[in-house]
Order: sequence, then structure tokens, then C-alpha cells
Amino acid sequence: MKKIFSFVALCALLVGCAGSDVVKSDQPLDEIYTQAYDLFNREKYDRAATEFLRVETQFPASAWASDALIMGAYSQYLDGDYAGAIITTDRFMRFHPGDKNVPYVLYLRGMCYYRQVSDVRREPGMSVYALQQFQQLVDRFPQSEYAKNAKNKIAILKNYIAGKVMYEARDDMHQQNWTSAITLLQSVVLTAQETVMAPEALFRLTECYTAIGLPSQASGYAEMLRRNFPNNEWTKKLK
Repeated sequence: MKKIFSFVALCALLVGCAGSDVVKSDQPLDEIYTQAYDLFNREKYDRAATEFLRVETQFPASAWASDALIMGAYSQYLDGDYAGAIITTDRFMRFHPGDKNVPYVLYLRGMCYYRQVSDVRREPGMSVYALQQFQQLVDRFPQSEYAKNAKNKIAILKNYIAGKVMYEARDDMHQQNWTSAITLLQSVVLTAQETVMAPEALFRLTECYTAIGLPSQASGYAEMLRRNFPNNEWTKKLK
């Protein structure tokens, strides 16, 4: 965050005087901002977010408006108000699409979704949304200081999403719903070949095609598994 808010130094002398939680009406911009930052420093993130957003609402044309939105969104994120932070980052992107801090806002938005990713057996909606934000960051700003972390999150999310598909495919196999299982497993092979789920997907395809009496197709997937993952544990399970 230290690279984002160059104006913070200008407020530092004022923060020490902003100990009161009482918010005055008709305050000038610098007083509202100082109040907000004082609340933030005391980890009163909910109230800090309210004050940061008041800066942007009351002074939308000020030089601090975009920074106030970022701090407001970050405060909401720290408070666990991910939905609110997403709405605030939406507003930032709508009114400040060319701002230098867009990479950070994309990263923060991705993290809001990422923090809501749940059990692999559940609907992976948040993981897909998080993946979209991180991928947009990497595609648009590959040299950003946030790109490397975003790439790591992308790898984790792709494995998570592939894991969700594999969970459904295994369940279909257990129910002997071979057509559905094959469709799901093929989707992992085609779209998630870089994930740790790909070798198992190939192995499970050999099982599915064997079960429905199509040994040539099963043999083809077995060969694909041997060729691409010769030392994998799933390769060793092949008969």
C-alpha cells in the first residue's frame, strides 16, 4: 500500500489531532480525510470506510477522490465487507479507469472474491470471478508489482475449479453416469491440463471407457497419460 497513497504524508501532521470519533458536519475535505485515516489506523475499519467514502461523495472532483475510494474499499475489505468493497471498486473503475492505481484495484477486487471461495464441493462462482479479476490484472498489467502474486492465485484457482469438476465426475462415476462423467473429465483435460487434476482426469477416462466397453478409447487416454505424465502416481496405477 505504501506506493499507492503518496498523499498520506501530507495528512500525517493532522492525524495526531484527530483522536475524537465524533464526526462533524460541514467539515472541509482535509478534516474528513484525517478523521477517516485516524479511524483506519485504530482499526475501526467500518467507520473508516464510511468516512473515506464521504470524502469521495462530498468532494468527487478533488485530487483525493480516487485515493479515498481506494482507502474506502481497502477498509471494507479489512472489515470483511467484501460485497461493499466490490461495489466501491466498481465505482473506482467507472470514474477513474485511467488511474495509476488500477492494477491494485483489480488485485483488491480479485482478493474480495478469493476470500469468499468455499469448499471445493460447492458452486465455484466466487473462484471464477476471482480468476477473471486476477487474469485481467496479469493480461493488462504484466509488469505490475501485483502481477506475480496474481499469477500464483490464478494457479491456485485453476486447480480449485478443476478439483470441483473432478469431484462431480467422481460422483457421476460412482452413480455409473458414464456420459456425464466423460464430459466432465474431458473438460479438465482440455481446459485445465496445467493443473494437478489433469493426470487423474486421464486415468478416470480410461476407467470410464473401459466400463462402457470401448477399450480402444481407454487405451488412447492411457497412452496420453503415460506420454505426458510418465512419473505421475496416476500413471503408475495403470494396468
